[in-house]
Formats: sequence, structure tokens, C-alpha cells
Amino acid sequence: MKINWTNAIVAGILGTILFDISGFLMTGTWWDIPGLIGQKLGYGLLGGLPVHYGNGIALSVIYAALRPSLFGPEWFRAFAYTTAQTVLIVWFFMLPLLGAGIAGWDLNKALPIITLVRHYAYMVPLALMLNPQSQFSTLFGKPSDPQPC
Repeated sequence: MKINWTNAIVAGILGTILFDISGFLMTGTWWDIPGLIGQKLGYGLLGGLPVHYGNGIALSVIYAALRPSLFGPEWFRAFAYTTAQTVLIVWFFMLPLLGAGIAGWDLNKALPIITLVRHYAYMVPLALMLNPQSQFSTLFGKPSDPQPC
């Protein structure tokens, strides 16, 4: 199966927007992650934004490539991918690298839940737009090939 690049890119952007909105609703801070990235890179918020949204696009493209090989119903594929990505990359790599400890526990005891909820918000466009059986999969790009029963 080929990757629908347009859908993957748009799903990554929309997912990142939902990630940012859910983060704002939970923390009261807008663009906290791009600000932190920009600070670490030394370029400020304007440097962090393209990295943040680029990461959202990259994760969506990776999901689009892996989706056919994942098991279970379509919603579960997106859920499993997002959960694994959050735990393995965010909890065990990114947050400890930033000095927040595993899952951000040293910074805030609610951070593991906050990161999961934000990533589940990110997951929604992936589950809808990169699922060939979804009516949303044809909003951008060519219609998907019909799937055998």
C-alpha cells in the first residue's frame, strides 16, 4: 500500500494543532512545547514552531507507513502507535533528556497523563484520515483503493 502523502502531512498538521489545543486546555499555556524546543535550540519560539510541526508531520508519515503492518481494528492501530510513541519516545527519552525524569514525574506528577491525553488528541486525525475505510480518507488526494472484504 502506498502512502497518501497529502493526507499524512495534513493529518500531522491537524494532529499537532489538536495536541496544542489540548495542551492549552490542560495547562493554560499556549505553545509550551515549541517554546521549550526553541529555547533548547537557542532560536526561541519561532525556531521551535517549525521543529514542533515538522515532528508532528514526521510521526504521521511514520504511522502511515506502519499502519498496514499493525494489528487490530483501525482505531486500535492509531491508539497502539500513539501509546507506544508516547511511552517509548516521550516518557523514556525526551522528558528524561529535558531533566524532567521518566514520564516527567520529577517535574509534575500529572505530566504522564497530560502527555498521553495530548498525544491521544494528536491521534484523532491519524485514525480518521489515514484509515482507507474512513470517509475522511478522501478529503485530500485521490480516493483509496477499495479494500477486499
